[in-house]
Amino acid sequence: MTQEREPIIQVRNLCYEVSGHRILRDVSFDVYEGEIFGVMGMSGSGKSTLLKILMGLIPACGGDVIIGGRSILGYSEHELMKLRTDMGMCFQYSALFDSMTVADNVAFGLRRRARLSKEEIGTRVTQHLAEVGLHDVEGNMPAELSGGMRKRVSIARELILRPKILLYDEPSAGLDPIMSAVIDDVITDLRDRFGITSMVVTHEVEELFAIADRVMMIHGGVVAACDVPEALRETPNDVVEQFVRGSAVGPIRV
Repeated sequence: MTQEREPIIQVRNLCYEVSGHRILRDVSFDVYEGEIFGVMGMSGSGKSTLLKILMGLIPACGGDVIIGGRSILGYSEHELMKLRTDMGMCFQYSALFDSMTVADNVAFGLRRRARLSKEEIGTRVTQHLAEVGLHDVEGNMPAELSGGMRKRVSIARELILRPKILLYDEPSAGLDPIMSAVIDDVITDLRDRFGITSMVVTHEVEELFAIADRVMMIHGGVVAACDVPEALRETPNDVVEQFVRGSAVGPIRV
């Protein structure tokens, strides 16, 4: 599958550290167009940090990040803003504006980037909420929604800008199994219908294996493995095997 597609994201020898503590070191991987690419690992392994680097929210200390064939390291803020028109990020806790209605939350980026009439914006908001399975919630406030609904509103807010790439940080965090399955269906549906490339960061192994084309595990700041889910289930790598099984016994110490 991946051999027939061009990589839309290329990461080479990426490093990141804070106060001398190396969080990521020599991380390299490719993500292909239309792929759902999973990233798993222990809490604090650098998964969310990786997404923030890809979005240009924090700077790497070494290596390279190439998106759409262009290196983004060293981009100015203006250049990063242009990059983000093709990318969206769904944060772990939705990051909705509590003082805005659902409609205003979804329309927020569109109003800043496009000259559209109030009617056109309203139509697009309704359309993109429907794309994530939400109807008649435009006038609601975020506090009136369930956790799963807030997650879907945050996806609609990114989707309305028609990104080529969506990054998901712990999309099922705090959700029950049914709502987690709903979010999974939304992610795969957006891939199938619109060809959106997705990177999904989570420590929920079975959920990730159910939707991802390939999965990478980060451990100790490096790539411990990167393969299709079926291969990772049978891996001889003790670290990956312990994490996939969810066992307290093994080389990973907590």
